[in-house]
Amino acid sequence: MFERYQGGEQAILVHVDFRDETAREDLNELEMLASSAGATILSTITTRRDSPQAKFFIGTGKADEIALEVQRLNADLVIFNHALSPAQERNLERIFQCRVLDRTTLILDIFAQRARTHEGKLQVELAQLRHISSRLVRGWTHLERQKGGIGLRGPGETQLETDRRLIREKISTILLRLEKVEKQREQGRRARVRNAIPVVSLVGYTNAGKSTLFNRLTQSKVYAANQLFATLDPTLRRIELDKLGPIVLADTVGFIRHLPHDLVAAFKATLQETREADLQLHVIDCADERVADNIEQVNLVLEEIEANEVPQLLVYNKVDCLSEGLPRIERDDTGKPVAVWLSALTGAGTDLLLNVLDELLGVQIVEYQLRLPPAAARIRSKLYELKAIQRETYAENGDSMIHIRLPEVEWLRLIKQEITIPSFIVQDE
Repeated sequence: MFERYQGGEQAILVHVDFRDETAREDLNELEMLASSAGATILSTITTRRDSPQAKFFIGTGKADEIALEVQRLNADLVIFNHALSPAQERNLERIFQCRVLDRTTLILDIFAQRARTHEGKLQVELAQLRHISSRLVRGWTHLERQKGGIGLRGPGETQLETDRRLIREKISTILLRLEKVEKQREQGRRARVRNAIPVVSLVGYTNAGKSTLFNRLTQSKVYAANQLFATLDPTLRRIELDKLGPIVLADTVGFIRHLPHDLVAAFKATLQETREADLQLHVIDCADERVADNIEQVNLVLEEIEANEVPQLLVYNKVDCLSEGLPRIERDDTGKPVAVWLSALTGAGTDLLLNVLDELLGVQIVEYQLRLPPAAARIRSKLYELKAIQRETYAENGDSMIHIRLPEVEWLRLIKQEITIPSFIVQDE
């Protein structure tokens, strides 16, 4: 029988430097993750490898070295800065005689600590259950086979099968609850569409300063701290722009490189705000030495959740941390704003951001005249769902003459789904 060791907070960190760039993780980020989870870092052990070893992920010699360090420091937790297989976790725990966590489990633990709302707790529990379900195999080796003989015949289900069934049932229950939450969010979104209120979503790498900027713009008191994943639960606030009027600002969970897929799937309802926004403010920590890599990682996650089609404005935050950092607006060759440099902490440059929002959101409504044949009833139905149809008449041959008006982001998303739509345009008004 294999029992998992109980976890603790006295931790040893293990970081492997691989030659393959795509497999590399950041050691500083692991230290921040461990601190965010509440761990006390006793020691950090690094090593180099060309590729992970199948049995222990690291070499046998390095595993023995870590085991000695665990005994010397009386550590009760070893955290790897990489994703481990269930078998590797089990093998390492046998050698270390303490709990072993990988990067994914560590992130899940932080999410479990930070979730405050009912929805957030459900999403974290869903992600944890999906993660655990993949690690049940070989965890119950003493109960894998059904026993025979008098007094040992069971209900025809092994312990492993029972656990899997219970987890499946629990996942189904959580998904039903989250579906209700998603419907409630959808109703809120429809109301905003009816009232023609643009939605601006804050996205960015974790700890880039999204919540601080959100508080600065909305005069709110959303929890903001210098730690990873300070924000889990989405927060929406309404603010007034000088020219455009009311807009809705949405603060969302931060992204991180190699964000666990279970988390992305679990937070689908939350990330819906990012997908359905009229504009994304990509908040970037300009004082971070990995600026370019962080931007790339955020864009990869946006692509994964199908939010990469939404127009984006880069917001370089923390200019107060730069020696020559000045608030400013960057524009492309056509004069369109593409980036704003500011400090959410001091407030310097936030007035520039509000001016840019007025400028960008005020011109993102498109209008077209379409002539749809009866065979294009599906497209007509989608346009009605989007509440984009302003008026409709009929031609003698039965074609629908439709005047539509909708946000540009919705138009781009629609023609991506229905590639024949541009052929129905009569004139561009």
